[in-house]
Amino acid sequence: MEQRLTFPDRQRSLAQYRLRAEGYDSELAAFEPIRHSAIAQLGLNLGDTVLDAGCGTGLSFEPLQRAVGAGGGIIGVEQSADMLSKAQDRINELGWVNVTLLNTPAELASTPTLADAALFHFTHDILRNPAAISHMMHCLKPGARVVAAGLQWANPWAFATNWCVMLAAMYSTTSLEGLDKPWSYLADYLGKFEVSTTSMQGVYIASGVLMMPFDLARATASASLMPSTPADKMPPA
Repeated sequence: MEQRLTFPDRQRSLAQYRLRAEGYDSELAAFEPIRHSAIAQLGLNLGDTVLDAGCGTGLSFEPLQRAVGAGGGIIGVEQSADMLSKAQDRINELGWVNVTLLNTPAELASTPTLADAALFHFTHDILRNPAAISHMMHCLKPGARVVAAGLQWANPWAFATNWCVMLAAMYSTTSLEGLDKPWSYLADYLGKFEVSTTSMQGVYIASGVLMMPFDLARATASASLMPSTPADKMPPA
């Protein structure tokens, strides 16, 4: 438990999602309404390019495709090759030609273009990695719309909700750090920032618009909190 109160752990995450990849889509079925609500808040237009950070098996691709159309594009960033293989299968099955997949940690992604919007759907480990957030924000156009959704602690007296949040987080993240405000690093970069919660308060949707220039002092201070990962511990791209 002590390890889970610190920074996210990339190697544990890779092992975690290697085991989950096969059944991941069915496990996330209950959260589809949250996904669709988050995507709706992106306010996408036909022709837009959207960055799907921590895209997993590509569950968000179909609603994103409907929003951006054939003239738009999706950039999926995912460090787990096992999860990304499922995303590629989805792309092949549906014949999409406007999706770019990047098998890399978020903080190392080299995107082919700047995106008009970014989605972080149940990506707690990315959101609690200041270096990853900083890098993702630099992959967006000024004024880009950003939406994040995921688990959070409810009020202290909501014991049942918090128990469910803890179990879900231990199954899907490598760190419980920041579950009180998972979006805090992201908020440093966004204007018009808003957070809403579900009726049980265990799930949030945070949204805002990328500010340019960044509040560099705050953003740099946040990014410096995350220790760099030695090259020999990086997963293969």
